[in-house]
Amino acid sequence: MDFHFADEQLMFKEQVIRFAKKEIVPRVQEHDLKGEFDAHAFRRLGEFGILGLHFPEALGGSDADVVTTVLAGEALGEAGVDGGLTLAYGAHTFLCGDTIYAHGTDAQRAAYIPKLASGEWIGCMGLTEPGAGSDVASMTTRAEKRGDRYVLNGNKMFITNGPVADVAVVYAKTGKDLKHAGISAFIVEKGTPGFSAGNNLIKMGVRTSHTSELIFEDCEIPEAHLIGQEGSGFLMAMQTVEWDRSALLAPFVGAMTYVLEKCTRYAKERYQFGRPIGQFQAIKHKLADIKIFIEAARTLCYRIAWCKDQRRPLNHLEAAVAKLFVGDWGLRPANDAMALFGGYGYCHEYEVERCFRDSRLAPIGGGTSEIQKKIISKLI
Repeated sequence: MDFHFADEQLMFKEQVIRFAKKEIVPRVQEHDLKGEFDAHAFRRLGEFGILGLHFPEALGGSDADVVTTVLAGEALGEAGVDGGLTLAYGAHTFLCGDTIYAHGTDAQRAAYIPKLASGEWIGCMGLTEPGAGSDVASMTTRAEKRGDRYVLNGNKMFITNGPVADVAVVYAKTGKDLKHAGISAFIVEKGTPGFSAGNNLIKMGVRTSHTSELIFEDCEIPEAHLIGQEGSGFLMAMQTVEWDRSALLAPFVGAMTYVLEKCTRYAKERYQFGRPIGQFQAIKHKLADIKIFIEAARTLCYRIAWCKDQRRPLNHLEAAVAKLFVGDWGLRPANDAMALFGGYGYCHEYEVERCFRDSRLAPIGGGTSEIQKKIISKLI
């Protein structure tokens, strides 16, 4: 693996940081406090080119490689963009958009990717259900073939962008008595009769990403909205893991860099017992631990991104290690940062409490830490 970033990549990262600090960060705290989705900031991500970065230019993208795409996500976190907006971006671009791009027909790509890349439309992915989270094969949402149409019935739960999405990639069972092999993927547009989204769920963290249930009641969609072949949906969902373990984790790694900068500055400015608290060994150790986490997490994420650029098959052991490390081990630096600020760290004004709340999703979303340990134990 080449650990050297090209000058163009580093320049682009700095451009993203400057853009985010000017266009998005000034409103982050307000939107987090109110639990509001920042539609304007999301559209600006599209106008700047981030939402469609890795898509072809012919479809509104920039033909960027995976490593550059991951750099953009890290840059957003490093600039101070909240975890809610970066989560909305990740679900939109990688879970929805990339599934259509990677597995859809030319007609499907032409119809949806330009709108998703520009931010004109918002996308989401419906996989998890009220009774089927880690156990994907137990999903009960079904798609019954009737002539040249499919009829969907069922519910999806905890869907990022659910209340605001214009289009959803939805997974449903098409094969009777089949488990993983009976799952298929479909495109469902907002406004389709029988398709609705529930109320926005009030969450502990990532509050600016709106999350809801998706409801399908005799929802008819054209046969042309099937993605790929019947029964290939599970493999499509699993292929998003490469993005989930790199591009979706990168903003969190960047956010820890943002937190470290704030902690380092505060440790120099805050005086106790006649000297800056940064001179005390306990504080020095906290700062060192945060830095160690950042460097280790970056290496894990970029290794997966680099392998994807090299078109190497996904190493499920490495992917699980990356997810587990960033998810579980990332809680400690987030907690240390809040403790370093003392009482101020517990207050919304100082932002580290938001970063702490946002970090708590990492061990849950996209595959729980317990599932990652199960995968690791099988493969070692």
